[in-house]
Amino acid sequence: METTSLTISSRRGIDFDTVVELAKRADELGYDTLWMGESWGPDSFIALGMVACNTSNIKVGPGIVNVYSRTPGLIAQSTATLDLVSKGRAVLGLGTSGRIVVEQWHGLKYEQPLARTREYIEIVRLALAGERVDYQGPHFNLKRFKLPFETVQERIPIYVASLGPKNLALTGELADGWLPIWVHPGHLETLMAPLSDAARKAGRDPSEVTVAPQVLCYVTDGPEDRENARKLLRSHMAYYIGGMGVYYHALFQRYGYVEEADRVKELWAQGDRGSAAGQISDDMLDNITIYGDRDECRDKMARLRASGVDAPVVGFPNGSPREVLFRTLEGLAPDPHPSPLPGGEGAEGVRS
Repeated sequence: METTSLTISSRRGIDFDTVVELAKRADELGYDTLWMGESWGPDSFIALGMVACNTSNIKVGPGIVNVYSRTPGLIAQSTATLDLVSKGRAVLGLGTSGRIVVEQWHGLKYEQPLARTREYIEIVRLALAGERVDYQGPHFNLKRFKLPFETVQERIPIYVASLGPKNLALTGELADGWLPIWVHPGHLETLMAPLSDAARKAGRDPSEVTVAPQVLCYVTDGPEDRENARKLLRSHMAYYIGGMGVYYHALFQRYGYVEEADRVKELWAQGDRGSAAGQISDDMLDNITIYGDRDECRDKMARLRASGVDAPVVGFPNGSPREVLFRTLEGLAPDPHPSPLPGGEGAEGVRS
């Protein structure tokens, strides 16, 4: 059975009532996980608790919370609580975010992100396993930290959002899943090479790491709607390349879009957002996003899976109207739909 997940942007444009409606429908359709990031929007753990109380089967997880604005102990507490509230459906997505978010929005120094991520994973793992945490590292020194309750799951999966080679290697060594964005299927094997190599060196099969990229999707309603889809997708992509630091600009250059990425960045810096979005080529859209009618989108999703993706995560471009959200959710639902679990229980790996 194929696995498909969902991510809901936390920034703007989707109210909580709609989030709950989307979550309920995704639950009915057999989506595997609902991820929510937070960037500068609502707190993801609180929002996911709301989702968990309104659904029965779909897993819930922050995708992602950054490893600067919360301590590893607090992330462990929040994740464990979410597991209890959801009756064993919690997953955790971690990432470093970027210098702009960490330094300008949170007022913290963006230092040694790789080493910091390693310590977070190690500390959170110990705490979620019910262990007493006595930990000494370059960034954190914890003594006698222990959660006073057990999680439902014996092992809560940890996914890492990584793009650079060293962070990908860390993902392959330690994580249960990889949660990237802007994946180009034609470059996936090359992009994943550090992850696969590190997994093997750690004595793991690379297939143990679930590949779950977030993909912007838009199921269109007729030929005229295609242009609206392309407009929203271009705008969303340009925002990341031009306005979200160096990572995404570098990633698109690695895909071969050197001139396009440079022009987007230059125009964005000049404040000309519309012209920046106009530099996104058809090739960039066609290879890195999914849009078109239902059959086109499902064909593109199948090709994405064939390239090595285990669990694609359906996302929506910023500004998508309500009807687009639900049409896309319906159009890309996993097939066949799994049977509901009795009473919302029966998740694998729960504590006895």
